[in-house]
Amino acid sequence: MLSNTLFHIGPYAVCFWNILIWVIVIGVSIFFQRRIQQALKTYLQNAKISVEGRRVTLLRFLSQSVYILAAYIAVLSFNINNANVTFSDFLNFKLIESNKFSLSFYHILLVISIFFGASILLNFVRFYINRRNNDESNMNKATAFVYVQIAKYIIYVFAIIFSFKALEVDLTVLLTGSAALLVGIGLGLQDVFKDIFSGFVLLIEGNVRVGDVVEISGSTKAQGIVAKILKINIRTTQIETREGNVMIVPNARLTQEYIENWSHGSRLSRFRIQLSVNYGADIELVEKLLHQAALTHPKIRKGEGIEVRLVSFGSSGLEMELYFWADQSWEVEIYKSDIRKNIDLLFRENNITIPYPQTVMHVKHD
Repeated sequence: MLSNTLFHIGPYAVCFWNILIWVIVIGVSIFFQRRIQQALKTYLQNAKISVEGRRVTLLRFLSQSVYILAAYIAVLSFNINNANVTFSDFLNFKLIESNKFSLSFYHILLVISIFFGASILLNFVRFYINRRNNDESNMNKATAFVYVQIAKYIIYVFAIIFSFKALEVDLTVLLTGSAALLVGIGLGLQDVFKDIFSGFVLLIEGNVRVGDVVEISGSTKAQGIVAKILKINIRTTQIETREGNVMIVPNARLTQEYIENWSHGSRLSRFRIQLSVNYGADIELVEKLLHQAALTHPKIRKGEGIEVRLVSFGSSGLEMELYFWADQSWEVEIYKSDIRKNIDLLFRENNITIPYPQTVMHVKHD
């Protein structure tokens, strides 16, 4: 009863036992794949490393190989009730057949093997680049990421080309016949192609790299944002803002707009704090207190100089600015907040008042 044919897959008759074996094989494969992934994650956490080593590459290879073994066992299960059908018959069974195109299980298996081989090759390329990154002092993590991304795009482009060749598809005829369609797609997706080209520019030039802290200029109405580069993809870039939010921005924005890269050039940068004091306040005392507020912060570079300016006679008070030098740190806004707290405390101790906007109305009586 359990061996009765339920349906056919190509030349093979499928019974209940085949389905049961498939379910068991799939369940066991998922279990072992997750265990291997967990072992990989635990290894990286215990080793406290972000660079992939030989053991990591081997674990990834084993994780991917689990499904190959599962597929092989699933095919062998057909022998239960298909003694007269060979595996060669299964591969050569035509799923689609016409005068110009034919598709068999062999073609499907070949395409899967091509992409699986591309994935394995990419893992070894990643391992080689990261090992070179450890050996060479002039290569950093961001540079290694660029090389890995470029290698990934090249490997998968060739995998797609080989897949078309395996399916016996003439790429010349395909491209010629779809020229008009490609032109229409190109016009409709010109922004997408612009982002893709910008992605290659970012990866090759290296002006903006993974881990850099950048300030992206805003429009005339919007304020610029300071963010950390998390990942550069072929079309988009993932950034993390100071609020901890992850944003996905088109690559064209990073190549066409004004970008200030805090991680390039000098590690120091000058920052500014704006404030006001009441008219009649002792300016020399105010300058002394502002210097003291900045000097007490441990992250301020004392040797670079601290400057206080009286910039304007405002409508509510004297407009002043405090300039100081600090590392181009992700936490610079926290430094500013600490200095403002010191300023408020010192002003209270010395009876210096920070004014608030006031409106005086004069009523004329007839």
